[in-house]
Amino acid sequence: RVYVVLWFDTEDYILPPSDDAAKRVAELLTQQGVRATFKVVGEKARTLERRGRQDVIAALGRHEIGYHSNTHSQHPTPAEYEAPLDWATGVGEFDRRERPGFDDVRRILGQSPSCYGQPGSSWAPQSYAALKKWGVKVYLDEGRQVGLDDKPFWYGGLLNIFNTSEGSELHPNEDWSNIAQARGRFQEFHRRMTSRPEGGVVSFYFHPCEFIHREFWDGVNFARGANPPREEWKRPAMKTPEERERAFKYLEELVAYIKSLPRAQFVTASQALQIFKDNAQGRNYGLEDLLRIARRVDPEVSFQIHDGFALAASEVFSLLNRHVAGMVRKAPLPAIPLDGTPCGPASPFEGGGALTVDASWSQFSRAVVDVADYLERHGQIPSAVWLGSTPVSPESYLVALAQVTLAGAQPPASVHIVPAHLAAGKYVADDAPELWDWPIFPPDFRAPKLMGLARLQAWTLKPAQASPSP
Repeated sequence: RVYVVLWFDTEDYILPPSDDAAKRVAELLTQQGVRATFKVVGEKARTLERRGRQDVIAALGRHEIGYHSNTHSQHPTPAEYEAPLDWATGVGEFDRRERPGFDDVRRILGQSPSCYGQPGSSWAPQSYAALKKWGVKVYLDEGRQVGLDDKPFWYGGLLNIFNTSEGSELHPNEDWSNIAQARGRFQEFHRRMTSRPEGGVVSFYFHPCEFIHREFWDGVNFARGANPPREEWKRPAMKTPEERERAFKYLEELVAYIKSLPRAQFVTASQALQIFKDNAQGRNYGLEDLLRIARRVDPEVSFQIHDGFALAASEVFSLLNRHVAGMVRKAPLPAIPLDGTPCGPASPFEGGGALTVDASWSQFSRAVVDVADYLERHGQIPSAVWLGSTPVSPESYLVALAQVTLAGAQPPASVHIVPAHLAAGKYVADDAPELWDWPIFPPDFRAPKLMGLARLQAWTLKPAQASPSP
């Protein structure tokens, strides 16, 4: 089966005709029996309310509502204000700046947003921890900061439909005349994906405003770091009536074509969450499960794929530490439930010292109890694990935990700790100009510290596995 995630970044709060464009798109899809996901900017929702556009609000409300930041392109955008911040400060700052818009979208549209996606390419890893607190479970957007083989994945405890390749090939060209090519590309995706047992996902999007604009509303106001006051905002140039009709026709024909194909199914963000349910969560892991998990741990720390479920490295860390802590306390648990995904470390390991460490069982066991307390209090992998006065990386500690688990009920006299690193970090991009190619950013914007934090959160990365489809 091919799951088609169609979403609309509903963001232009300057040009009033954009309200009508959003309404027309929503009604067009409703008439076709397709429920899409409309990611709404907080200021857009407030603008609809101020303008008394209950008709637009009602039309959007027949679809699923997501969240698309508070003010979108007004500076500073999320990546700009998060770039210099540490993990905890960044989580708090995202909550402070973006939560008001989330609450307004929920109040005005009458739905709690099911998903979030960043404005432009203004992505930041700290957003994930805040979104989890808000109850958001899906990250729906496009970008190149993190990805897993063009497929849905779990990262930061959220289902990510992000960094996929097919959707961009369905976008219109400048004059929206390439509908035949778009149909042909989707036909090829459909043929390829339906030939695989697991099927596939095609995620693609539009902006309601682009059906009527000749240039984006934010590009004429906030490009290259500009931040004019409201009274100086300019309206973007509009398409001619003929150009607008061609644009709406493109969407109508593409949706109708996709609907006509067997085993192609439109799904919203929340429906995708059910299809890609995380079967590792809520599961009880007995001793045999933990032994299988421990055998898969090696110094190249990464996610694990098992029969029917996948585990992120942070989940493996949590399960094995709880198991060994039970041994230390002489109260072993018959089964350990997994409830949540610990965040990756807040900062990189900076400990020096020997590449290998031999710790007595007494010292290692005390560290296990200390780590258990840290996980319980912070819900996060520690940046360093302290064996008395000697710090070791969490990756090296995880490898040692696995060896202790495999040793059985009788603890070893000493624990040998070896170098290890987070191999899953390879799925996170290095900081580079192409990550931040949104024209709204100030010239030469870069975010190396932010991408360093993103790599630490690869502890939470794992594939999203679809439930079998009929």
